[in-house]
Amino acid sequence: MSADPAQRIAALTAQLHEHNYRYYVLAAPTISDQEYDALLRELAQLEAQYPHLRLPDSPTQRVGGAPTGEFTTATHATPMLSLDNSYAPEDVEAFDARVRRALPGESVQYVCELKIDGVALSMVYEDGRLVRAVTRGDGIQGDDVTANARTIGPIPLRLREPGVSCEVRGEVYMLRADFAALNQQREAEGEPLFANARNATAGTLKLQDPRLVAARPLRFAAYWLRVEPDPARTHWEHLERLRALGLPTDRRARRCADLDAVWAYYRQYGAERDALEYEIDGIVIKVDDLDQQRRLGHTAKSPRYALAYKFQARQAHTRLLDIAVQVGRTGAVTPVAVLEPVVLAGSTISRATLHNADEIERRDIRVGDLVILEKGGDVIPKIVGVVLAARPPEAVPFAFPRACPVCGTALRREREEVVWRCDNPACPAQLKRRLEHFASRPAMDIEGLGPAVIEQLVDRRLVQDVADLFGLDEATLAGLARMAEKSAANLVAAIRASKTRGLDRVLFALGIRHVGATVARQLAAHYGSLERLAAASAEELQQVPDIGPTIAESVAGFFATAPARQLLHKLVAAGVRLTGEPPASPPPSASFFTGKTVVLTGTLPTMSRDEASEAIRRLGGKTSSSVSRRTDLVVAGDNPGSKLDKARQLKVPVLSAAEFMEHLRAAGAG
Repeated sequence: MSADPAQRIAALTAQLHEHNYRYYVLAAPTISDQEYDALLRELAQLEAQYPHLRLPDSPTQRVGGAPTGEFTTATHATPMLSLDNSYAPEDVEAFDARVRRALPGESVQYVCELKIDGVALSMVYEDGRLVRAVTRGDGIQGDDVTANARTIGPIPLRLREPGVSCEVRGEVYMLRADFAALNQQREAEGEPLFANARNATAGTLKLQDPRLVAARPLRFAAYWLRVEPDPARTHWEHLERLRALGLPTDRRARRCADLDAVWAYYRQYGAERDALEYEIDGIVIKVDDLDQQRRLGHTAKSPRYALAYKFQARQAHTRLLDIAVQVGRTGAVTPVAVLEPVVLAGSTISRATLHNADEIERRDIRVGDLVILEKGGDVIPKIVGVVLAARPPEAVPFAFPRACPVCGTALRREREEVVWRCDNPACPAQLKRRLEHFASRPAMDIEGLGPAVIEQLVDRRLVQDVADLFGLDEATLAGLARMAEKSAANLVAAIRASKTRGLDRVLFALGIRHVGATVARQLAAHYGSLERLAAASAEELQQVPDIGPTIAESVAGFFATAPARQLLHKLVAAGVRLTGEPPASPPPSASFFTGKTVVLTGTLPTMSRDEASEAIRRLGGKTSSSVSRRTDLVVAGDNPGSKLDKARQLKVPVLSAAEFMEHLRAAGAG
């Protein structure tokens, strides 16, 4: 051991970088985890003694620093285009034919890589050191998440070749085992579970506190390199150069001399996908020769030299044990299939949505049936059919309840709706869901107020409405199950911090029917205060751009009720900021949705209606609640209502859910 602390710190830093390279890139570690941790502890102790000697790329800095606040926006030097994708073999053949037509007489070779189901990230290195990491965003610009990226173990803080300046792109993802452990931890802490590893990865990258990111087991695989000078002639050489620089790549990538080799690769990993340590949803086929790539070029949204060939949605058969009904925050009563647990697409499925009473009747789904389960987009489980030949003789048509399963209030269904509702505002189930919505990230963003805590607050009658949250103290919260003093103090601080979110967030958080994040911003910008908005009539509300009669009547009706007036008074008394316009957003880049008025109807498989509206807004469009001659586009998900009929009558263009998601992906928002 060197007696010179500077030399020892430099030696330990170099050793740890080398061990990271062997672990993440070569998958061939030469020391145990305990030995690695001992070296890291020694380095941390020396840096604590001699902080002025700590190197900028020290491995000890991966623990993360202070919270970053709002992310800044950074522009990509080269647009991050999305890939064309297909599930059909004939599309792959057509892609190959187009490539060969554009390169007449030339030999074409491909590289196939697994399409890891993660989140795209661009990283810039200057003089060998990581200086910036940016999400895909809309493809033109994204969020600067450098502080978070520095905490991800496989991402080198300095390259193995000194002095190299380059841009690297790749996929951030999570291993199956790490994702399962994360969800187990969240369940133990009473936090909502992540639906899948990709959602967990995306949510983690957007955390404002790098220390929380450091605690999550994210991985990275590089697939793109821009460097000057660049002697490489093929994409395969770029992959080799990335590994030489110290960046992990897809070690299952393969050079394919022709389409037959591509088919073989696809079949192999289609069969092996469930056994892999991470989720994949297809393969990526790229022309190997870089000069051919440049000559093939790209369209406005995707390169012409690459195609994502996706795996078909996977199905499984299982028995329907029961049909339960859940009550949402607006009183909507939704049927849920309770299933005999079955493994599908790498996860165990025991519940699936049945959408509504009409859908159950249309498909004639009965308790006891052997049903066909499918994961839409390999994410959302849904029942797509019934095996009638296996129907037991005692199975009878399902009778949808006519009373709320929680409070017993008679259910009601409006003439043009497919949803049955409980109109009792005091229904405990509705209150729990309203509190969950109120505390959610797009609303008041109250970290630590998860379902387990909310269950106890309502069941113990500690909270009667959302305003009561602001009266909770540490002593009361510390008395809840699984709530230690520190957790109680953190939750009180989070509730206190939420008071400053602003009018648009509060308005969205209140959960008024038909008022999503976009409508909330419009109303907040127009009225400036909740008091002025609450005093507006339905006729006055319709003077706000894009606010039609349905939204206007819903908002006016909400504030006309005594409970709403009482709630408004309590929020004012609690010191919640109920004034001010939402912060200005950067102007969106031109996209398919720019300048279009879009109406959403039905259920989208991978996002809520509010999330879809927000995505459209970010891409320069706007949403409306009703179809008219001024509507440019209707997006029709599962079980669309009368809006689809109106769109067809008016000859308004209609996008399916799949087409809508393709346009979002093309703009880097899906």
